[in-house]
Amino acid sequence: MRSSGGKKAGSSVIEKFCFSDSADFIVLQKLYERMLAKIYGSAVQGVQAFPVTVEVSVGTGTEMFIVGLPDAAVKESSHRVESAIKEADFQMPRQKVVVNLAPADTKKEGSSYDLPIAIGVLVASGQISSSLLEEYLIMGELSLDGSLRPIKGVLPIAIEARGKYKGFILPKQNASEAAIVSNLDVIGVENLMEAVDFLENRIWIEPLVRDTKEIFFSNLNNYEADFSHVQGQENIKRALEIAAAGGHNVIMIGPPGAGKTMLAKRLPSILPPLDLREALETTKIHSVAGKLSKLDGLVTTRPFRSPHHTVSDVALVGGGNIPQPGEISLAHNGVLFLDELPEFKRSVLEVLRQPLEERKIAISRARFAVDFPASFMLIASMNPCPCGYYNHPDKECVCPPGAVQRYLNKISGPLLDRIDLHVEVTPVSFEKITSQQRTESSDSIRQRVIAARQIQTDRFKEQDGIFSNAMMPTPMVTEVCQITEAGRNLLKTAMQRLGLSARAYDRILKVSRTIADLAGSNEIKTEHLAEAIQYRSLDRENWAG
Repeated sequence: MRSSGGKKAGSSVIEKFCFSDSADFIVLQKLYERMLAKIYGSAVQGVQAFPVTVEVSVGTGTEMFIVGLPDAAVKESSHRVESAIKEADFQMPRQKVVVNLAPADTKKEGSSYDLPIAIGVLVASGQISSSLLEEYLIMGELSLDGSLRPIKGVLPIAIEARGKYKGFILPKQNASEAAIVSNLDVIGVENLMEAVDFLENRIWIEPLVRDTKEIFFSNLNNYEADFSHVQGQENIKRALEIAAAGGHNVIMIGPPGAGKTMLAKRLPSILPPLDLREALETTKIHSVAGKLSKLDGLVTTRPFRSPHHTVSDVALVGGGNIPQPGEISLAHNGVLFLDELPEFKRSVLEVLRQPLEERKIAISRARFAVDFPASFMLIASMNPCPCGYYNHPDKECVCPPGAVQRYLNKISGPLLDRIDLHVEVTPVSFEKITSQQRTESSDSIRQRVIAARQIQTDRFKEQDGIFSNAMMPTPMVTEVCQITEAGRNLLKTAMQRLGLSARAYDRILKVSRTIADLAGSNEIKTEHLAEAIQYRSLDRENWAG
């Protein structure tokens, strides 16, 4: 326990003028030093943690005050702390208790300060003492009976604690998450009394140790959905393979029941496996959002997020009074699937434009700004018209004239411009549905995707922030996507005859470069361009009649 500074100069005066017996003074001085306790905790801003010192002072008065810009959840901790202290057979001081969360000019939120406040009150009131307080970071939410509940943001807090503290005392439910961080003693406790007993050396709790690499590799590519379960739709599988190989965004257009959602859910299974850096980065985001599984404590598969079309713009991109990551950040290093795209509010779709380009979302407030990573693949699906059967091979569209175009116009040009592949999905025939022939598995497709991504890694190794063909800016497209004279003539003819818009030009070149990478070709051939051209359905001027 650290005593407050600046006390020794006054103590000699007290001793000289008020006490004839130095022993009496020593007793009073020890009591005086116990009036202030310092417990070390942490707070999370964005996906980064910063240190917070919980200072507790007990003095003359009768009320409890919590200062240091606490939110409502922190202020309410006084009631939880009092009840938990009584349940642990201690006494809540009937004096003035002041809790300061330093630095005092930074907003503190959540219930994770309950445990450090309770321990601070017990130390400041002289009911317990410990020499371990300077060595451990302490966080946890208390129940009224003194037991501990899990908290959010444990992984970034543990990363912040490593190297600064010997260990981290926290709820037992969060221990596996914190144990991902090496060189940090993770002490999981079940209640306030257990934490006190550990700090006073009455019990020994073995630090939890986990082999992060073993956890990572044991669950790698552990997906339930697999492309081997999909009959037919070979052209859609090919389009998704190209999208995965180049990091391209995709929109699928087709009637209800054609398999758009089923195919989209299987896309993560053919993406390259997460590396350990990506896994930790993704886990931090899910930890801050409180979405992390308590079993393994580490995200080892590509995230797949599918928000409902009623989602708000704040829920999608993140924000709030205390900024929290939204769906696009939870999809970081994975897939964001927007089903029935035209049904989303236009304002929601428009906020996607900047994150799709910059691969992060910046949220600004009066006192601070935070950045949440948002590097994801966008997969969208939609019906071709309100009734769903425009261009259907068997059923007739019953939409009135102009309804198809109005339906498509719900998606703005700038958003559509950021989607590289437009794929038409048609219903699967009965013969293909009932076929017993086993189709290609996700694992075999993934191997081709990994090989193509390695080519791109070598190509862009000198470029900061560019890892795939989809990330290439326009000036680089001209340099990297060189085409032959025959290819140029093919592209010119396609744009004239199919009525392709000007914005389709760069997209076709990027996709054709990815197709060439999948084929192991150094140059973009005419067949690569021809395949890329067919993936621009919505750019055709006469697509909707």
